[in-house]
Amino acid sequence: MNKTDVNHEKNVTEIAGLSAVDLWTRGSLEVAKSDWIAEEVPVALVYNGISHVVMMASPKDLEQFALGFSLSEGIIESPSEIFGIDTVPGCSGIEVQIELSSRRFMGLKERRRSLAGRTGCGVCGVEQLNDIGRPIIPLPFTQTFSLNLLDAALGKMREYQPIGELTGCTHVALWLNEQGEIQDGKEDIGRHVALDKLLGTRARQNWRSGAALVSSRASYEMVQKSAQCGVEILFAVSAATTLAVEVAQRCNLTLVGFSKPGRATVYTHPERLR
Repeated sequence: MNKTDVNHEKNVTEIAGLSAVDLWTRGSLEVAKSDWIAEEVPVALVYNGISHVVMMASPKDLEQFALGFSLSEGIIESPSEIFGIDTVPGCSGIEVQIELSSRRFMGLKERRRSLAGRTGCGVCGVEQLNDIGRPIIPLPFTQTFSLNLLDAALGKMREYQPIGELTGCTHVALWLNEQGEIQDGKEDIGRHVALDKLLGTRARQNWRSGAALVSSRASYEMVQKSAQCGVEILFAVSAATTLAVEVAQRCNLTLVGFSKPGRATVYTHPERLR
């Protein structure tokens, strides 16, 4: 192994969310080789000592995930309503312990109480069909974005996927400023978690101007999370679903699918785009 290989191996082992594994490939079933796979771990979000949800996620950027999830699910309205976040590894997963303000914790307990005893509908963990379409204040029209700036950002997406580069197993969510420059990007094995991590980072940095770009399809959850956090423009690399378009139309979000070099399909509110 030469010096370059040693440095590469060192850099790879410093990436959180990777594990080495022996595997076999078609055409070479007799000899195993070492490769990297993405880690998938249970992450429990615990608010004031009460476990609220367990998500399967990549074990990195979990404080940003906790903040973004809290905002995108309407548990809090501002980062100031969280007094502390601690990440505690366990034998079967990771606990993220979140200290909420008394007012927000009372609201969360009331929300949980209203769902207690109801039969789950099986829709992505939502216990009540009405919760899918929870009210979101319609977004203002303060943002614009030039589609000519999209291609450069698309070309740099993989730079924000170190796990994905090695495993082909992650999604990424990016925040673009008005000039099309990437402010930051977060990756995860789950597209919703990647978006929550980005939304948490955006809230901490107080970024407002710009747009979100995700490597996945645009499901209704992606639209709803974005709108809940005040994101006015959402670009998705793949297609949008009917419910995503319906929610985007209702909450005034500009939704763009099939965002690829030289291509974009605008589903709702094109007036923000140039």
